[in-house]
Amino acid sequence: MRILRHYSRRIIGTHLIRTTLGGDHVKERILWIWDHLEEAGAALLLGIMVSVAFINVLTRYLISFSMAFTEELTVYLFVWGTLLGASLAFRQGANMMVAVLYNRFPKAGRKVLYLISAALSLFFFVILGYYGYIQVRDEMELGVMTESMHLPLWYFSASIPIGAALILIRIFFKTISDIKAKKY
Repeated sequence: MRILRHYSRRIIGTHLIRTTLGGDHVKERILWIWDHLEEAGAALLLGIMVSVAFINVLTRYLISFSMAFTEELTVYLFVWGTLLGASLAFRQGANMMVAVLYNRFPKAGRKVLYLISAALSLFFFVILGYYGYIQVRDEMELGVMTESMHLPLWYFSASIPIGAALILIRIFFKTISDIKAKKY
C-alpha cells in the first residue's frame, strides 16, 4: 500500500514523461534517475564531504599535517548539496510556509496564496539562476581559480544556475500537480 501511495504522489512532470516514453526498461531507469536525482546527488556529495573531512582529521592528528584543500572542497560541495536539498524540498512540497496565516483562509483563499507563493518562488529562482549564470560566465572569462585546489572556480559556482534551474522545474511541476489534485 505504501508503494502505491508513493507512486501516486509522483510529480506530474514524471507522469507526462512516463506516458510519452512507454514502459521500456532503459527508459524506466532514466525516469528513476530523474525521480531520485536530488537524493542520489546529495548522498554522493555528503559521502565525499564526510570522507574528505575524516581523512583530514586523521592526517592532522596522526602525522600533524593538515590538507588545506579539504575545507575549501567541503564548503563548495556543501553549496551543491544545499541546492540539491532545496530542489528535493520543493519536489516533495516540504518547503517552509507560514501555516498559521495560510490555515486561516478558506480553500479558495489558500489556492490564491499557494499560487502567489509559487509565482514568487519561481521569480526568485529565475533571478538567482540569471545572476548565477552571469557569475559563472565571468569566472570562465576571467579564468578565476580556487585558492588551494587551483581548479576553475566556475566548477563550483555552476551549482547556482544549475540548482536554480532544477528548483524551477520542480516548483513548476509540483505546482501543476498540486493544482490538479486540489492539494493547496
